[in-house]
Amino acid sequence: MREAVRAGQAGGAPAADPTQQGALWRGLRRVLRHRGAMVGGTIVLALVLVALLAPVLSPYDPYKNDLARIARPPGPGHLLGTDELGRDMLTRLMYGARLSLLVGVTSVGLALVAGTAVGAVSGYLGGWLDLLTMRVIDIMLAFPSTLLAIAITAILGPSLTNAVVAVAIVNVPIYARLVRSSVLSIRELEYVEAARAAGMPTARVIWRHVLPGALAPLIVQSTMSIGSAILEVAGLSFLGLGAAPPAAEWGAMLSRAREFLQTAPWVVTFPGMAIMLAVLGFNLLGDGLRDLLDPRLRHRG
Repeated sequence: MREAVRAGQAGGAPAADPTQQGALWRGLRRVLRHRGAMVGGTIVLALVLVALLAPVLSPYDPYKNDLARIARPPGPGHLLGTDELGRDMLTRLMYGARLSLLVGVTSVGLALVAGTAVGAVSGYLGGWLDLLTMRVIDIMLAFPSTLLAIAITAILGPSLTNAVVAVAIVNVPIYARLVRSSVLSIRELEYVEAARAAGMPTARVIWRHVLPGALAPLIVQSTMSIGSAILEVAGLSFLGLGAAPPAAEWGAMLSRAREFLQTAPWVVTFPGMAIMLAVLGFNLLGDGLRDLLDPRLRHRG
């Protein structure tokens, strides 16, 4: 065995590390065996593909009105029917997936960056800065997230962009506390103290030695938060504080279809089911990643 490895190295080809290959195979096997992760990943992948291929999958224009086909029930030509302005429901749902996924990922990305920075600096430096930061975080967490998002959007002005910013601000405390708790347990470890003793700048210590230890919980929280962000932005759009007509956004579609709840229930049912499916997919995927990334739960593999 040793001679084979030496021969491979002598020939210029790097020898494969069987330990790393075994770890990758075990990780892949755990993913394939975890039903929740597989179901959630399949739903999310399907939504992403539908969003990307919406122009190819549908022959209809999601914004073109057809007054001759107002509120037609599902049937041939319009598998999910038409809405209150004669637009194809399936087409608008597919384009709505593109918009909803975009706002979900954007709001979570903004919250992740801001919350990680706040939590890392607060937890690593400690002292009065940590005390002040955590009190502000506690005040923000004292308000219901939806109510706080409505207040922020009302201050900034009704628009989809401001709704995304509001949802991001509301979620910053979650990431800040999560990163801070990880930093507090990592900053006293020997390799971090060795980096400080070597004179490494504080920012570099946090980036290279502290934050990697908080990566697993951040991945899980971010995945689950995308579904919640989609739901929150849809709620703001439903209240008239998010996407404005004629945007094909699921919450806005629900808001405009309220008057047709009894006469054309499919106009309300399908956007609601799309929101439910997206939230379910990201929640299942996040639960699966949590079970797979938490060392205490790896008995499944």
